[in-house]
Amino acid sequence: MSTAILTGPPAPGSSLDGDLRSLGFDVRIASGAEETGALLATVPAGERVALVDPRFVGHLHALRLALTDPRFPAAAAPGALTAQREARPALARALGAVTATSGAASTATLTDGLTDALAEALDADGVAVHRPQLGTLVATVPTDAEARLEARAAVDAVDDEAVRLRSAVKAHDGFFTTFFISPYSRYIARWCARRGLTPNQVTTASLLTALVAAGCAATGERGGYIAAGVLLLVSFVLDCTDGQLARYALKYSTMGAWLDATFDRAKEYAFYAGLALGAARNGDDVWALALGAMILMTCRHVVDFSFNEANHDATANTSPTAALSSRLDSVGWTVWARRMIILPIGERWAMIAVLTAVTNPRIVFWALIIGCSFGACYTTAGRVLRSLTRKATRTDRAAQALADLADSGPLAGIAGRIFGRAGLQLLPGFVAAFIVTGALLAAVLSRPFGDAGTVVGAGIYVIFAGAAVARPLKGALDWLVPPLFRAAEYTTVLVLAARSDVPQALPAAFGLVAAVAYHHYDTVYRIRGGTGAPPAWLVRVTGGHEGRTLLVTVLAALLADRGDDFTLALTAMAVAVALVVLVESIRFWVSSGAPAVHDEGETA
Repeated sequence: MSTAILTGPPAPGSSLDGDLRSLGFDVRIASGAEETGALLATVPAGERVALVDPRFVGHLHALRLALTDPRFPAAAAPGALTAQREARPALARALGAVTATSGAASTATLTDGLTDALAEALDADGVAVHRPQLGTLVATVPTDAEARLEARAAVDAVDDEAVRLRSAVKAHDGFFTTFFISPYSRYIARWCARRGLTPNQVTTASLLTALVAAGCAATGERGGYIAAGVLLLVSFVLDCTDGQLARYALKYSTMGAWLDATFDRAKEYAFYAGLALGAARNGDDVWALALGAMILMTCRHVVDFSFNEANHDATANTSPTAALSSRLDSVGWTVWARRMIILPIGERWAMIAVLTAVTNPRIVFWALIIGCSFGACYTTAGRVLRSLTRKATRTDRAAQALADLADSGPLAGIAGRIFGRAGLQLLPGFVAAFIVTGALLAAVLSRPFGDAGTVVGAGIYVIFAGAAVARPLKGALDWLVPPLFRAAEYTTVLVLAARSDVPQALPAAFGLVAAVAYHHYDTVYRIRGGTGAPPAWLVRVTGGHEGRTLLVTVLAALLADRGDDFTLALTAMAVAVALVVLVESIRFWVSSGAPAVHDEGETA
């Protein structure tokens, strides 16, 4: 329940009372500041409360944006202010302060400017008051009859519903999504909203559709491939719809943000598995390509996440490369070309769907690997240039986020403490990570399966991986440390499984990398939500990236002559990691106090 308090009697002919009730508010009317305070005290502490100037004139959607968005503790528009549970004490203090400092001012004066004065008082008290960008929407408090007539005319001149539909679409999206999906998916979102469907229900429907598509691809038949391609596109339409529904109805939630983010990865990687199963039915083993595509995609995402976390709050955060990028964005066609070249999720899923329907899984995976490799090289090169030319001071928070994304376990922690105490932190984190990753992969690729030299390489990797994170990751290129560690761990699993020459080893490796990747994505979304990394015990139990890498190489050496046992060991690792991280992740997101958010960034 939410309560709206009109800080005075509504103007004759005003629809304000009805508008507030249509937004789900229980409306009460005060006769002045003191009575407003008395009514505020009667509203239960856990409820949202809104204070609205009775002279307010504006669009219903302007009120909706200002008063019902669940993401912000406090929000305001001209003549309207809202506070959720966490901001209620500050609102009570602000009301008391405004009333006290007004002294002998008349009740009318207190009432007239009350909402705006309270918003300023909340800002001064340290409560960030969100003020939504209203664009062409009207929200004003006219002071006389003539101004009121002008405000009403301005309201009538703008189609409230058209603005609401436009704003439901993400501001920055890919070419395919913008021109081939959003023109009609926004109407699907409105249809869902009018029938009481939630974004989480649409997200779940998108997941189920994608899983059915993966099942169709697993048949290995042309009809199954065609159905899989069509269903994958339907799943993507629903994937766009859930976010548009959240923006249209302002139904943001912590659970929704988690489902939207994790289900995207689950859908895509489940489809990879379906394609690999379908190919196997026709005698074509493409599990190595499927796992390679998943590794490439995950490492590319980690590059995106690490770069953004390292730089979003850096000071002096400018560079000539960033300035050139901004100039290119001012030229219309370059914006779309640069968005398409990185093969974002819309273009990628469209390519997968079409190629699945008309070709075969091997071609699909090679197209994915080539296209995503080019996109990854383009974006990573640009970010490296930005980092080298940017004179930025990175914060302790950014360094901690990178350390959390590195996913260093107890072995790396011990090595890091030894290096730190001995004063051997000679190399920057990025350099140490680059050298040790290259050395590990060289050992894995050059040695036969099960060779003891691979175990030695993994042991060296453990030691120097700890040295790489022994000091704060504040270097210009230290944001590359987490993706380098991801590439080292995932590629080691891929190469060892491929060289074992056991048919089921690669599917088991696919499952293990998928479970570990989920853990790494979960870490990203927790940091993005402002709740920090997963608990330290989870990283210890799962071994950290270096512990898992060492364990896989040891298992390969011990079970070199028993390939089936190696497959069984990979499967057991996959199940164990999946159970631990899924149980903890679900527990966290169901009970989390993380803020309600929704992804508005660039699509990946």
